[in-house]
Amino acid sequence: MTLESPPVLTIAGSDSSGGAGIQADLKTFTVHGCYGASVTTALTAQNTTGVQAVYGVPPDFVKQQINSVLDDIDVKVIKTGMLFDTENTKAVAQILKERFDAKGHIPLVCDPVCVSTSGHALLHPDAVDTLIDKLFPISDLITPNKAEAELLLKQRNFPSRIANLQDMVNAARRLRTLGPQAVLLKGGHCVVSLEDLANVSSDDTQVIRDDLLDENLNILRIHGMKEQHLDSLVVDVLCASDNHITMFVRTRLQSTSTHGTGCTLSAALVCLLARGQAAAYTHIGIETAIPIGSGFGPLNHIHSITPRLVSPRTKTNPYPLTSSLIRSSRVIWKEYIQHEFVVLLGKGTLPKENFIHFIKQDYLYLKYYARAYALLAAKSHAYAAHIGSYRCDSMKLVVALAACLLGYGEIGLWLKEEARAPDSWVQWEGNPYLKWMEDYSGDVYQKAVKAGLDARKPCSSGQPSLVRFADWQDAWERCTRLEKGFWDMAMKLEA
Repeated sequence: MTLESPPVLTIAGSDSSGGAGIQADLKTFTVHGCYGASVTTALTAQNTTGVQAVYGVPPDFVKQQINSVLDDIDVKVIKTGMLFDTENTKAVAQILKERFDAKGHIPLVCDPVCVSTSGHALLHPDAVDTLIDKLFPISDLITPNKAEAELLLKQRNFPSRIANLQDMVNAARRLRTLGPQAVLLKGGHCVVSLEDLANVSSDDTQVIRDDLLDENLNILRIHGMKEQHLDSLVVDVLCASDNHITMFVRTRLQSTSTHGTGCTLSAALVCLLARGQAAAYTHIGIETAIPIGSGFGPLNHIHSITPRLVSPRTKTNPYPLTSSLIRSSRVIWKEYIQHEFVVLLGKGTLPKENFIHFIKQDYLYLKYYARAYALLAAKSHAYAAHIGSYRCDSMKLVVALAACLLGYGEIGLWLKEEARAPDSWVQWEGNPYLKWMEDYSGDVYQKAVKAGLDARKPCSSGQPSLVRFADWQDAWERCTRLEKGFWDMAMKLEA
């Protein structure tokens, strides 16, 4: 039975400015629906510009805090952050191991906090060995950043320089030999390109991309990401207990609201373990943050305190409703976009009779498609101004019409992108269907796609209800299947 608000524990330092440490952890626990308890290992005087002073809590009192919490509360997951010095690190590792041996293991996430964003040392150098020898062996996951990973590897005489994505993969695997069950090496301080990602990816590596980097989403990238640089990515590398590598890929954000990102990510991971996406939560927290202070300000920890079926609109997710709909029907969307009909058309080998059959069916369909748009216009007092409103049932009709408009735009861009690749399977010049490909990848149609995307932006009138959003998803998937059905019919003339 899953608890409604599972108790979780953070063992870390206090941040007087509220952006990192136990303050960030407790905020993150709360918005993820967990009950947060805390053990303080050190007090800091700090703000967004740096750390001015640190005062360590006596190790015996650290132990007493841990006992007080664990004797009374059925904690489901524990995380450690800033432990300050050798004695406190020993105290935490000792008491946790004793309790695990006596009463059973509690999942433990260790964020090996060594250096603040501003460069201030937060862990005494002689405590690093204790961290590796005592705490890592009882940890289910460690979450170092680049600087911390290099320090840990150097401490054990491993090659420690991390300059690229392959170095990150190698470092994650080496760090796992130090005792933890798994390693999540955070990539915020490493610049990675799409080409780097392609070069490192292999059969034993899983790549999980955010919406705008996934396949068959050219329409969102081209129309919504003009200010972003997709060749500047953030990649977090997870090395699991079987040495399998998973890479989590996101677009890089240009922001100064990054104070406490490591604490926030590890705290979100704790909640996911307790309940049963942490990187996404942190990413949106950076992107929606309001600048606080004159230095590196904190994240917006409460962006998800009100549950959302549609994410807030941001620079890296400018069309959250559309991306959510595509994500909810990812398999059928791919079958529609990369259909055999489309592939043969791109190769220029599609039999003429198949194409003619499709065109005839398309003519009949477009008559009803036009009627649907007329109905949509009739339901709006000012079509251009209110087409994107969630206020009325017209949004379901907007969603239903989108599968055709956006799908053909995606197919045109996909074929055009494939044609640019070396030794491409797409025949562009001399293709008997070149005009069709040019039309759907061209400026005129893509302007219509952009207008359609803009019509599906979330608006200020609020979030849809769960029932209404499910209705939209159902309409989107059914219409996507119908669009795929056109290709299916054109490929089965003998029937």
